[in-house]
Amino acid sequence: MTIKKLMWAVSAVAMTSLVGCAPAEQQTAENDLLQYVDPFIGSGFHGHVFVGASVPFGMVQLGPNNIDKGWDWCSGYHYSDSICIGFSHTHLNGTGCGDLGDVMVMPMTEVNVVRGNQDDISGGYASLYRHETEVARPDYYSVMLDRYDIKAELTATARVGLHRYTFPEGKQAHILVNLKDGVGCITTNSFIRKIDDYTIEGYRYTRGWSPMRKVYFVLQADKPITDMALYEDTVPVNAVRQLKGRAVKGVLSFGEQQQVMVKVALSPVSCENAMANLKCELNDFDFDRVQKACAAQWNERLNRIVVETEDEAAKRVFYTSNYHTMVAPTLFCDVNGEYRGIDDMIYTADGFTNYTTFSLWDTYRTLCPLFTLVNDKMVPDFVNSMVSIYYQNDKLPVWALHSGETNCMPGYSAVPIIADAYLKGFTGFDAEEAFAAMKATTVYPLQKAVPYVVDLGFIPCDKVHEATSIAMEYAVDDWGVAAMAKKMGKNEDAELYARRAMYYKQYFDKDIKFIRPKMEDGTWRTPYDPANSIHMTGDFCEGNGWQYTFFAPHDVYGLIELFGGDDEFTAKLDEFFVNEDSMGETASADITGLIGQYAHGNEPSHHIAYMYAYAGQQWKTAEKVRFVMDEFYTDKPDGVIGNEDCGQMSAWYVLSSMGFYQENPSDGVFVFGSPRFDKMTVKVRGDKTLVIEAENNGPKNIYIQEVYFNGQPYEKSYITYDELIAGGTLKFVMGPEPNKNFGAAKESRPQAVNAIQ
Repeated sequence: MTIKKLMWAVSAVAMTSLVGCAPAEQQTAENDLLQYVDPFIGSGFHGHVFVGASVPFGMVQLGPNNIDKGWDWCSGYHYSDSICIGFSHTHLNGTGCGDLGDVMVMPMTEVNVVRGNQDDISGGYASLYRHETEVARPDYYSVMLDRYDIKAELTATARVGLHRYTFPEGKQAHILVNLKDGVGCITTNSFIRKIDDYTIEGYRYTRGWSPMRKVYFVLQADKPITDMALYEDTVPVNAVRQLKGRAVKGVLSFGEQQQVMVKVALSPVSCENAMANLKCELNDFDFDRVQKACAAQWNERLNRIVVETEDEAAKRVFYTSNYHTMVAPTLFCDVNGEYRGIDDMIYTADGFTNYTTFSLWDTYRTLCPLFTLVNDKMVPDFVNSMVSIYYQNDKLPVWALHSGETNCMPGYSAVPIIADAYLKGFTGFDAEEAFAAMKATTVYPLQKAVPYVVDLGFIPCDKVHEATSIAMEYAVDDWGVAAMAKKMGKNEDAELYARRAMYYKQYFDKDIKFIRPKMEDGTWRTPYDPANSIHMTGDFCEGNGWQYTFFAPHDVYGLIELFGGDDEFTAKLDEFFVNEDSMGETASADITGLIGQYAHGNEPSHHIAYMYAYAGQQWKTAEKVRFVMDEFYTDKPDGVIGNEDCGQMSAWYVLSSMGFYQENPSDGVFVFGSPRFDKMTVKVRGDKTLVIEAENNGPKNIYIQEVYFNGQPYEKSYITYDELIAGGTLKFVMGPEPNKNFGAAKESRPQAVNAIQ
């Protein structure tokens, strides 16, 4: 029976860790790593990170909202702001587009449903706040709302947000439930209904970056609701118990109460399911217990990677980065396993937990390989979730958000993730079904420019915007199909996709030694400036010809050959890191964190520094990687150099801190860089322990002199996935000058585990 024909029920075992029903373990000073996590890191500049309370990978991400002012408010919050309009239960973490912000709740001491404007909130309900009164941890957020002198406190379970509001003595306690406002989306339909004196329910349907979302909720208070006033936006409606409209708001009144607590459960399916989620996860109003349980879940995850260093700032950067890798993907099924598909049908997950928020163009590069090392138990769930989307939508997800497909970014980036999981021996999903989904996705006619790949073997730049980067992404993805097909004994498929994986070579102009856009008639784009970047309508996606010239992480040796050998290749790489030609006025705002043409603030550059090792110059990789870690990751609000992108930016730091990086996203080969910490203890797949030591490590001692693995000399400039998950001790001996012999010999350079040719 195929997945499409199955009714989908989450196993109790799979859900236990997310629900948070188990008692919290007592935290000790040694294992309380939350003390080093600062959610404000990345909330300034263009980091766009989520600030608020959630459990790891939770459905509910409960936090404050500013007035939406565009790109730098994609998460609903920016550190430069000082106006709060409420606390909503869904947020994005570090994306380049805004959405969500569902079921916004705002406490107040006077009834008002007019929000107010950024320039003047005097007549509105919005309140100023000060960073001095904010406390932000993964398990807890609080702030004083200056307008009302109300203290707001938030925590969460997997599917329920818990609010505690302390009102000034002698004041009326009111809570606004706002179903109109969100982040970058338009409410198309909303509903609210009072169930009893403590409970309301409702829904919010929206259209935004995700073309269709439906969010259902149940809100329950610990004090009786003495009155509920209903509004269509700002217009009062003479309704007693319920209201349906485009922009419904409800004001709940509680009389003179010094403290009111509310818990809000979400569901993508129905109000009935939201109530079931509430009953399962949070039967009481014990705020401190819920917070401790939330903290325990975070500490359990964070303790899988423990660093030892005297640099306290570096600890804050590392543990915050690791935290950022566990905000998304997000849980997207109810306690009974039901969830809403992209086809708006209701499914029930059978034997897996369903997830969404798949920022795959970003995360296939580093976050997903990191998951296979330290969050391995979730990998089959992610694969099953993606395959289920294939059955709903005839293709694997591109950038799936709740019950909508945004179709944002080039490539079919679910493919290398699934291939990587299969090639690393993961089970728990049907490999034949997964492979069928991969093949169907690579020929899906509505996928960006796929018909040109199938018919012509290349994508003409005079027919398709961003054609060259789309084609380069497809080549990387097709390598994964080829490798998986070969291991499965599907030789015909392996040969076909091995050829397609090499299509990137058609764009290499040997006369100028650059990847260059190609016209439909086979001629080169003329004139051509490889530094120029035209956002959304040019030849490259969020990049330029310089960056995409090195975009062959699946075939580095093939790229070196195109350049004419090691010397020519490394000379071009050297130039790449120092060239400062202008990208032009139309360049994407995502291109940040520049070292010459290298842009660490955006994903297409993330693998490039590690390419030196393939040409026998690992020491240059160490040099560049350590510079990026030291300069582009800090413990300040602007400490993420570009969009966090659902954990990808932070995953690069986490893996690079360990001293290695998976260059090919579908092949378990980790290239050595420059380990950041004196010692790291990592719980890898199967709960085995990998100890990473860096002897003589320091700000100037950035170069690898020698490597030892389990006490034996290790001459290679890379290590395999299987070696890492076996556990043991990986020891780097560091020094202030390059050991140019390390990794120089051809037999010591990175070699594919799953060669396709």
